Amino acid sequence: MSKINTTNTTTNKKSAIFEMEKFIEKYKLPIGIVSAVVLIALPLLGLSQYIMRILIMIGIYSMLGMGLNILTGYTGQVSLGHAGFYAIGAYCSALLSLKFGFNFIIAALLGASLAAICGLLLGLPTLRLKGTYLSIVTLGFGEIVKMVLMNWDKVTNGTLGLKNIPRPSLFGFELTLSNNGIYYMMLALVALVTVSCIVIIRSKIGRAFLSIKEDELAATMMGIKTTRYKVLAFVISAFITGIAGAFYASMISFIDPNSFTFDTSTLIISIVILGGMGTIRGMFLGSAILISFPEVSRFLMDYRFVVYGLILILMMRFRPQGVLGWKSQMPYKFPKLARKAMDKTEAKA
Repeated sequence: MSKINTTNTTTNKKSAIFEMEKFIEKYKLPIGIVSAVVLIALPLLGLSQYIMRILIMIGIYSMLGMGLNILTGYTGQVSLGHAGFYAIGAYCSALLSLKFGFNFIIAALLGASLAAICGLLLGLPTLRLKGTYLSIVTLGFGEIVKMVLMNWDKVTNGTLGLKNIPRPSLFGFELTLSNNGIYYMMLALVALVTVSCIVIIRSKIGRAFLSIKEDELAATMMGIKTTRYKVLAFVISAFITGIAGAFYASMISFIDPNSFTFDTSTLIISIVILGGMGTIRGMFLGSAILISFPEVSRFLMDYRFVVYGLILILMMRFRPQGVLGWKSQMPYKFPKLARKAMDKTEAKA
């Protein structure tokens, strides 16, 4: 009798998820328009700069979460050193803006490209590593980046950091927190990163990532070049993280090595696990919870990473897929080329 009740409960949950996804799929355009209008209109509600800064940080960590999610959530490669890519993007963009007068867009792209190159250099020698061993190597990478930033005084200004980093500008108009320009640029970057991640995951590359995560040996037997795709996952993940770092440096106007510690890497992976590995939607929820949490619980500031650890333990025990990490119940949509090939095969038969 208990087995029947458990089966019924599971079926009800699946049907509820299916109905919700069906509703979202049916009305995704109106829902998207309403969400965009609400986000665009938020600064018009007279919110304080303090609240706007929190919203911007949520957007930045959403991008960081999506970057790590490509590597960990979709490809199954765990990284504990993403603060290193974050720092590379931030420092490279800041130095190009300060010393060479590059505008934000070019500096951010170059900074993200350097982070991607470092991702390539990190990915190549770690191809045969998995699980704990890969985590240790990426952790070491993050610490190496931090030590380089602290000791390369001639370039990074050491522990004193870089200050007076130029803010982004558009057609000569400086984007700041007071005129809400930084907020709208954050929205644009988050939207761009989100769309890019969705396109990647729904492409041949994304399906290869998922196959590697589920069963690397089976993926190899099916002809997927797992080595190439694992390195590509590192590169894409590092590039997205570098973009977030470049924007953070420009927004805050001051960076130092202490802005990119192991605590930052812990926070990013906590966002991915809490929100739901292998989902885009989870990155927004995870970042909203973990970025706003310290602001509403100042009395726990000294123990926030203890709380993060407890959250991770509880999530791994009771809901390892994350808060929004359920599997889609919607029928799988084959790519157009695959559908055409299937139609031709059926017609011949």
